[in-house]
Amino acid sequence: MQDYEKLGVFYLGREYDLASKTAKDDLLLYDSKDLVTHAVCVGMTGSGKTGLCIGLLEEAAIDGIPALVIDPKGDLSNLLLTFPELRAEDFKPWVNADDARKKGVDVDAFAQQQADLWKGGLGKWQQDGARIRKLRDSADFSIYTPGSSAGIPLSIVKSFAVPEPAVMEDGELLRERVSTTTTSLLGLLGIEADPIQSREHIFLSNLLARAWSDGRDLDLGSLIQQIQSPPFQKIGVIDLESFFPQKDRFALAMQLNNLLASPGFAAWMEGAPLDVQQLLYTPQGKPRIAIISIAHLGDGERMFFVSLLLNQVLGWMRMQSGTTSLRAILYMDEIFGYFPPVANPPSKQPLLTLLKQARAFGLGVTLATQNPVDLDYKGLSNCGTWFIGRLQTERDKQRVLEGLEGAAAGASQKFDRAKMEQTLAGLGNRVFLMNNVHEDAPVTFETRWCLSYLRGPLGRNEIKKLMDPIKAQADDAPSKPASVAAPAPSQSRAAGSARPVLPPTIRQYFVPVRGTRPAGVSLVYEPFLLGTADVFFSDKKAGVESKRHVAKLAEITTGPVPVEWDHASECVLPEDELDAEPVAGASFADLAKAAALPKSYDAWLKAFVDHAYRNSKIDVLLADNAGLVSKPDETEGDFRARLAHALREKRDAVTDKLRAKYAPRLATQQERLRKAQQAREKEAAEASTSKWTAALSVGASLLGAFLGRKKVSTTNAGKIATASRTIGQTMKQSSDVDRATENVEAIEAAIAKLNQQFEEEVQSATAPYDAATVELTPLTVRPKKTDVKPRLVALTWVPQWRDEHGGTSPAWE
Repeated sequence: MQDYEKLGVFYLGREYDLASKTAKDDLLLYDSKDLVTHAVCVGMTGSGKTGLCIGLLEEAAIDGIPALVIDPKGDLSNLLLTFPELRAEDFKPWVNADDARKKGVDVDAFAQQQADLWKGGLGKWQQDGARIRKLRDSADFSIYTPGSSAGIPLSIVKSFAVPEPAVMEDGELLRERVSTTTTSLLGLLGIEADPIQSREHIFLSNLLARAWSDGRDLDLGSLIQQIQSPPFQKIGVIDLESFFPQKDRFALAMQLNNLLASPGFAAWMEGAPLDVQQLLYTPQGKPRIAIISIAHLGDGERMFFVSLLLNQVLGWMRMQSGTTSLRAILYMDEIFGYFPPVANPPSKQPLLTLLKQARAFGLGVTLATQNPVDLDYKGLSNCGTWFIGRLQTERDKQRVLEGLEGAAAGASQKFDRAKMEQTLAGLGNRVFLMNNVHEDAPVTFETRWCLSYLRGPLGRNEIKKLMDPIKAQADDAPSKPASVAAPAPSQSRAAGSARPVLPPTIRQYFVPVRGTRPAGVSLVYEPFLLGTADVFFSDKKAGVESKRHVAKLAEITTGPVPVEWDHASECVLPEDELDAEPVAGASFADLAKAAALPKSYDAWLKAFVDHAYRNSKIDVLLADNAGLVSKPDETEGDFRARLAHALREKRDAVTDKLRAKYAPRLATQQERLRKAQQAREKEAAEASTSKWTAALSVGASLLGAFLGRKKVSTTNAGKIATASRTIGQTMKQSSDVDRATENVEAIEAAIAKLNQQFEEEVQSATAPYDAATVELTPLTVRPKKTDVKPRLVALTWVPQWRDEHGGTSPAWE
């Protein structure tokens, strides 16, 4: 049997002979790079579509490729039901009691039957518990449940924040983000809004566009406030009151407020952020299969969330570098309703954009459905691979043929509609037709046995049982401390009544007052010294070139050392947001005498530069054998994720080079084999001693593990005829037939040796590109003193609310 456990190759099943209704020995090995051009899987209920797609995701996980899995029914949660020991007690909590009753056995007996069934099924496909363990070790598997705490909840707060720079800089992408976000939000309110005709859609789109262009994040609360008090007075050339009167705006605000205030909606605001990078990788950089279960949501909620998620994927995609290797998979099961041929739900436009553009960034989109007639086949013509199972109606077959024909035309591939139609008519359960534009011809195959236990859809309680231990581990993880805007002021300093008069050479700034003034308090400004500088870091040998902005707020005291930079706090407020004048009517705390002397600031500037020099550093990680270095502030997990993809690119390049090296030699041997086979058949016919009834191809039997189903022959390789794999010959052969057979066997042995040489060379050449074995070396880079470039050291007044008892609270938050 061929060796299928190779990087970059997905083991999906065995080739299948429709005429004899039997599986062949040849494995169906799918090159992971082909998924970059996207895939679609269609098949009626019971065709084995779910098993095929779960098998595909299992192979991706084993190869270290993360995936976002949108699961509308709950079937894909089965990916977490993996039992390496294949014991009945492992299956028992997850078997379906109804199925046991139908079989006439108790749950214990049924669990034993399922364990035996899985053990036997895996054995027939040369798999076992060790491969299940490898699957579990290769990736993290988590179930996310937006709007529910059954799995890991997902917060949608980030969805209304300012999009990524790549989106903001792309006018078309920004317009799409504004439109789909607005449409999905209105859909959640039950408002079907046309982007051109609906005043609600136009109004909310303008609010989002204005806030994002100003760099302001929004949440539902702030959006409700802006609906009542918009930051503009016209929509187009029409005044706001004529376009959307205040009374009607209030009604819209109330609808959103009711949604926000409803107890059930609180779950949408809590949980892990809707951050694609965090969904695809753990904090340690391990690839993750993130199963996003939406089965518990209503139709409007599903559309709302899927649209937001697709938009986040688009933004994440734009931040990635271009590649030809598979970086990640976006898989959606049961795409029905999200990508229709005529209507334009908010999910359609971002999905169409992904199908058109994601391949350039290594994101493979895979869609599955049992309703072919309800898909936009013009959009699906962007899919390079089609997996087609048994179809229910003649109409389904015709729509699938339309899609195949469109995909073939886009790839300049010859399409035989009549032959394809005949093939589709002969498909059975777990038998699929794969039409891959990267291959010479379609192939039928039987899907392999899944490593995961295909128990069927999981409900909320079952998801909760799976995810509670995982969530408990996450809750125990330490959290990062929040950034500090300014240090707490001294409680002993008295408040003066007037702003001190200072020499004009002393620059003064004021931290803006924010929020509403509490009752019974006064506003007082406390003196601080703000120091900012740009610090440059360079290590040419390691390839580190970076700049970091340092900003510190130090309290100015009346003690013997007025300013101590080592006790200063980080300042997160940008310099350009400081005010030049204070708020009218405020009082000022006493100012140390040293702060009124210009020469003090020269000394404090030198001290600040020395402080920045002594305390500034960046810590990076080196991957020497990969020639990569982490970015400053990049977590080890994010670096390992980036490293894994970079190594995958190098591995694919090395493998492609070796393919090209071995292709001519293999083609020569295959041509020799073809001629030897013809000579043997001629001798056999003349001797009339035996008849050869099996036509066995060598086109995909050799070098299959690394070449997948790729054609590697030269001009004559396409003419290679059939070959014998095993000959159960019991009759006496003539000496001529014996010699011809020996010649064929000698050539086959030579090809086998060539195959072994290829595998060994690939193993040796790609071994350094295994991300799991790469060691990271920490490196600390410190600046030279001349690399500290001060920008500002100035007196900065920080506002405080002071109550009648002298207690203070921040007025800048």
